Amino acid sequence: MPIKVQKDLPAREILEKENIFVMDETRALHQDIRPIQILILNLMPLKEETELQLLRSLSNTPLQVDVTFMAPASHESKNTSTSHLNKFYVDFSQIRRKNFDGMIITGAPVEHMEFEEVDYWEELVEIMEWTKTHVTSTMHLCWGAQAGLYYHFGLQKKQLPEKMFGLFWHKVNNRKIPLVRGFDDRFLAPHSRHTEVPIEDIRADGRITILAESEEAGFFLGMANDGRQIFVMGHPEYDRVTLDGEYKRDLGKGLDIQLPKNYYQGDNVENKPLLMWRAHANNLYTNWLNYYVYQVTPYDMIGTPF
Repeated sequence: MPIKVQKDLPAREILEKENIFVMDETRALHQDIRPIQILILNLMPLKEETELQLLRSLSNTPLQVDVTFMAPASHESKNTSTSHLNKFYVDFSQIRRKNFDGMIITGAPVEHMEFEEVDYWEELVEIMEWTKTHVTSTMHLCWGAQAGLYYHFGLQKKQLPEKMFGLFWHKVNNRKIPLVRGFDDRFLAPHSRHTEVPIEDIRADGRITILAESEEAGFFLGMANDGRQIFVMGHPEYDRVTLDGEYKRDLGKGLDIQLPKNYYQGDNVENKPLLMWRAHANNLYTNWLNYYVYQVTPYDMIGTPF
């Protein structure tokens, strides 16, 4: 899939070295097709790292994808330069009158706070309400999934006794549903979180279809409103060394962090982690773009279907 980004976005050079087809605005103008418009609300502190991970994840279908990055105006980023944000990001006021085929709301390192204590919570609530009428399908990741389940369905997150950290085995509940089409019976996916929405609460609610779960990590993947809302409790977009970086960062801070499960060969941090979740992660994003974005959105989108 050609990913359309600004030609001087730092992630572009890395993607091109990985033989991922990246297109700039000039070339895109010469193609007589309507690209899929994807909005990414990036709440992660290391925004450039998350940009690369998500662009890589969206690059595996024949569709042309035009990506717009957004950051909350009500929050001052401490880990990404102001020049980068000003050049490559928009805020909600700039796009609120537009429609998007798909949207991704990322995770955020604010799990220990109540939702209402997060400085951009009111803005996020406004954005999540706006998605109901301006976005065909919205994918919520990790804390973004917890925030979406809380706002849309009133489901509370709960603190875990210890961090859910590493690779965990999951089972597919219904492979006939297009979002998990092509998945194996069991698959690995990364988790890195201190809180969860208990799967028993999600199941009891009845409005969310649980598509994949783990005996150890609980809820992983579900959808509501015929796929207009997708919830992913883990981080399928993570690259090979993301968990390694998080583990060594927390060790350096003197935090009580456990070794990420099923991650290092022989549980030896000197060994290079095996990349064992990329195929299913690519499948997830490809299925989402194809079956819940491209196949649903009309060529000239005016509003979105309910």
